[in-house]
Amino acid sequence: MKAEPQVQRRLLDLQAIDTTLAQLAHRRRSLPERAELEGLARELSALEDERVRAQVAVDDLDRDIARLEKDIDQVRARKSKDEARLASGSGPARELEALQHELVSLNRRQGDLEDAELELMEQRETAQATLDGIEARLTEARDRRAAVEQRRDENLAAIAKEEESKQGARKPLAADLPADLVTLYDKIREDTGLGAALLTAGRCGGCRLELSGADLARIRRSDPDEVVRCEDCRRIMVRTNESGL
Repeated sequence: MKAEPQVQRRLLDLQAIDTTLAQLAHRRRSLPERAELEGLARELSALEDERVRAQVAVDDLDRDIARLEKDIDQVRARKSKDEARLASGSGPARELEALQHELVSLNRRQGDLEDAELELMEQRETAQATLDGIEARLTEARDRRAAVEQRRDENLAAIAKEEESKQGARKPLAADLPADLVTLYDKIREDTGLGAALLTAGRCGGCRLELSGADLARIRRSDPDEVVRCEDCRRIMVRTNESGL
């Protein structure tokens, strides 16, 4: 394949654009925000599990407290009834005495229930504090996630803008070069990541290997418009005054 030396040198401009585009694609894939968001997703999932467990603990205590309050209300209602009957003084003496004994028992029962309720209320206060702490951590983690997402989106937008600019510069440059040369360049670039490189001081700029004497002699014999390739990496080598030929 043949191409004017100045045309071959323009391949380096095309390669510079493609190298930048490859770097931008790598930046997009390896944004640090991606790893941060993955870590935050795991943190939020664990916190949400904690929150569910803490909420269940609070709900269980609320249910137990409600049951105790119902029992206490029943005891109070029974006491009021017995006290009213005692206050009326009506009925046999034995029955009134039984009511007094029952009131003693009911008072003791009410005290036990209220002590149990107080203990549960203290446990509930502790459980609620735990739940509040978890929810505060969840809110803080969500805020951090939102901030990281914003940074990610800003970085992606900047990358997309630069890519658009480079693609805009690449299109007319590639269109102005011989189609067969661009086709060869693109195939090599797709296979190796680099389609063309400078030949500098007898060394291929693609694989960085020093060319043998036989290879250098072959290239010296080639016409200036001959498109030469590295025998090792098969990339197009662009010759300049610094090629060491």
